[in-house]
Amino acid sequence: MKLKQTLITVLGAACAGVTLFALEAGATGPVVQPPASAPRAITTALGVPPVPDPGNVYSETGAGRLSEAVKGHLERVYVPLLRANEVWVIDPETAKVVSKFKVGRAPQHVVPSWDLQTLWVGNNAERHKDGSLTPVDPRTGKPGPAVPVDDPYNMYFTPDGKSAIVVAEAEKRLDFRDPQTMKLQYSINTPGCGGINHADFSMDGSYAIFTCEFSGQIAKIDLVQRRVTGYLKLKMPATRLKEGSSVADPQTEICTATKGMPQDIRISPDGKRFYIADMDADGLHVVDGESLKEVGFIATGLGAHGLYPSRDGKKLYVANRSTHKIHGKKGGPGSVAVVDFATEKVVARWPIPGGGSPDMGNVSADGRWLWLSGRYDDEVYRFDTTSGTVTKIKVGAEPHGLTVWPQPGRYSLGHTGNLR
Repeated sequence: MKLKQTLITVLGAACAGVTLFALEAGATGPVVQPPASAPRAITTALGVPPVPDPGNVYSETGAGRLSEAVKGHLERVYVPLLRANEVWVIDPETAKVVSKFKVGRAPQHVVPSWDLQTLWVGNNAERHKDGSLTPVDPRTGKPGPAVPVDDPYNMYFTPDGKSAIVVAEAEKRLDFRDPQTMKLQYSINTPGCGGINHADFSMDGSYAIFTCEFSGQIAKIDLVQRRVTGYLKLKMPATRLKEGSSVADPQTEICTATKGMPQDIRISPDGKRFYIADMDADGLHVVDGESLKEVGFIATGLGAHGLYPSRDGKKLYVANRSTHKIHGKKGGPGSVAVVDFATEKVVARWPIPGGGSPDMGNVSADGRWLWLSGRYDDEVYRFDTTSGTVTKIKVGAEPHGLTVWPQPGRYSLGHTGNLR
């Protein structure tokens, strides 16, 4: 595939049912926003690279902005198969599987390292103490010897690049490790965060917010003081989609759940808000990062799960995995919602013909394709970001956190390619 910039357009109009704060109390028309002032320069935490554009944290991940550090890296899509204990490798140009290799037990995510030189496969294992990380050389696509670590459900990197953060979900713990050797440096316990799993980082790199899947909360972590500064229980909406609803027929029901299942999280381009996908709420919680307060909600689709910014930093792709009551059910509706960052409205919805279970993935370097694993259908989806049309690629048992490589950006914060 040629890595050239592609103009991304999205089709469709804003959908009804999206909860937004568009009117002030007693107002009779749209709120008139005051002229936006130029964003102030961001003072980053010690050792964190500078922010080139304070108005757009994604400025360095635009189409074609590949670092010299990834020169010579193969263009590939790496797909971890949770139940097969393998990684399958797809050539994105042909959309064909070109190689396979064995890894440890229960591989969850393929994670680019901070310095962009290694792709780490997190092998979670059935007994979490038997977990491991398998390094993959992106120049050859070949794995190296696994490194034993506890419970690597997911992995991130501190914005200064000094530590890998192994998300020990079952242990309710974040293990900070040497990013090269994976030797333990220190840990932060998160006892109030049941099912800690996904994260994103403030624009200045001073804190992170992690989601707590099983307790319906988020946790704010001070990366300078190395401590939890607070938890926030997320609010459930008054209604959510009925099980089995489709994009064409979005039937709703009263939401009786008292807590959600927060999954992926992404920061807004201006760094002021965080968007948290919630599988049980069928949409995105909107949270002010500094105050740690929920300020809004955006309904996106059944089983909102993975979040990926477009290469121009204007849109957020939301993978709706389709089921919040029956996990593991094949043939759910499955869809992708496209959210406009500026208006916080859904501007397009892309169904999967015949159904599916879109989970984790990322956007191609040129912005043309959105790649997602179909976790419960043993397939991978390639969405055309100009039209929403989708191609299905058959893979092995239970694909999860796939990554597309290489990706634009200066350094990686982890997961399946959260670059800055």
